[in-house]
Amino acid sequence: MSKHTLQYMTGFGNEFDTEALADALPIGQFSPQKVNYGLYAEQFSTTAFTAPRADNRRSWLYRIRPSVVQGDYQPLDNGLLRSAPITEVPTPPTMLRWDPIDIPVEHTDFIDGLVTMAANGSVNGQAGIGIHIYVANTSMHERYFYNADGEMLFVPQQGGLRLRTECGIIEIVPGEIAVIPRGMKFLVELIDGPVRGYICENYGHPYILPERGPVGANGYANDRDFQYPVAAFEDKEGDFELVAKFSGQLYRADITHSPLDVVAWTGNSAPYKYDLSRFNVMNTVSFDHPDPSIFTVLTSPSGTPGVANVDFVIFPERWMVAEHTFRPPYYHRNVMSEFMGLIKGTYDAKEAGFVPGGSSLHNCMSPHGPEAEVFDKASQGELEPVRYENTLAFMFESRYIIAPTEYALTGKERQSNYLDCWKGIKKHFNGEK
Repeated sequence: MSKHTLQYMTGFGNEFDTEALADALPIGQFSPQKVNYGLYAEQFSTTAFTAPRADNRRSWLYRIRPSVVQGDYQPLDNGLLRSAPITEVPTPPTMLRWDPIDIPVEHTDFIDGLVTMAANGSVNGQAGIGIHIYVANTSMHERYFYNADGEMLFVPQQGGLRLRTECGIIEIVPGEIAVIPRGMKFLVELIDGPVRGYICENYGHPYILPERGPVGANGYANDRDFQYPVAAFEDKEGDFELVAKFSGQLYRADITHSPLDVVAWTGNSAPYKYDLSRFNVMNTVSFDHPDPSIFTVLTSPSGTPGVANVDFVIFPERWMVAEHTFRPPYYHRNVMSEFMGLIKGTYDAKEAGFVPGGSSLHNCMSPHGPEAEVFDKASQGELEPVRYENTLAFMFESRYIIAPTEYALTGKERQSNYLDCWKGIKKHFNGEK
C-alpha cells in the first residue's frame, strides 16, 4: 500500500470510531450479546480501569478471534535487548558519545535488530525508560510483536517504516515519529530499503502533550496534527510467531492466524504519528538562550509536578536572533539526564563528531556544553539573524539517571576520545574587564 493511499484520523487522544466494514461497530454499547459479522468484542486498556476520566485510555476492538487464541509462551534469546534496571555494569558519570550502529549484512528484521543503549527506572516498577537503536534490512515476515513493558516512541533516522498494527496502518519516514501503545500487537515492514532509528520505550505514564503555560492557547505541537490509523484488518491463517517483551524478557508463542484481525475499533488508546516539521517553535526574540523545555513535543509526567519521567524534545530548523547573547546551548550541569540523537545535519553545540544516527549521554550533574571551537566561534562571531538549516536533533530527558548497557560502554561505536572536544577550551581570565 502506498503511503499516499493511507488515511488517518486526527486529534491527539480523541475518542475515535472507525470500521473497515460497514456496521461492524456496535451502536449505543460496547459489548452486545452478538456483534455483527460474528466478531468478538475485546477491550484494550493501557491505564487502570479506575484512572480518572481525563487520564483513562482504552479502546474496544472488534476482531475475528479474541487474543486468547494463541500458543504457550517460551523464552526467546534477548540478543542485545535489555531493560531497567541495568545491573550488568556500573554507571559512570562520564560524558559519553557513540557513532551510528552499522546496518547488518545478514538478514535482520526489526526484533532481531534491537540494540539497547541505556535504560533507567524499573520496568516492573513502571517508571523510567529504555533507549534502543533499531537496525534492520528486512521486513518482519509471519512474525508479530507486542511490548507489555511500555509504549514505544519510534524516531526514524534512515529509511521509512510501515507499522501494521491492530488498529490499522501507519507509515513514517525520517522527520516523523510514531507511538505504539503498551501491549499493542504490530509488525514492521521496510518501505524503501535498510533502516536505522531510535526508540524510547516508556515504562511510565503514557505520553501527553506538555502544557503551554504563559505561551497561551497556540504553539508547540498542536493536537490536530497527530494522526491515527483507520481500521484495516488481516484475515490470514497459517503458522505464525507472536513475540512478546514481558518483564524485560522476550518470549515467543505459536499463533495460527494474524493477530491484526481487528475489523473495527473505538476509543482513545491507539497508535499515532506526528510530523516534526509541524512543531511550532518558540524562541527568544530578545536575549539569552531559553531552556530546551520550550522544544518539548511529548512528555511522560512523573509523580512530581514539572519533573518528567521523560520528555521528548527536538531541535529543528529555526531562526536564531538573540541579541548580545552566546547563542549555542550554554555550559550546564543538570539534575535531569539527557540522551541525544541526531536525525540529520549538524547540532549547533557539536559541529564535529556528533553525526546522524549517532547519540550521546550526559547524565545527572555531568557537565556538558559547546566544544572548544564552537565556543570560540560563537563568542567572536558577528550577531545577526541566522537560520539554522538542515538540522534535526532530539533529546530524551529524564529525571532518573540513565544507565548505559555493557554493549554501549564497550562496543566499537563508543567514541573513546569524546572528552577531547573540550580540551581546547582556553583560560581567558586576566583580571581585567
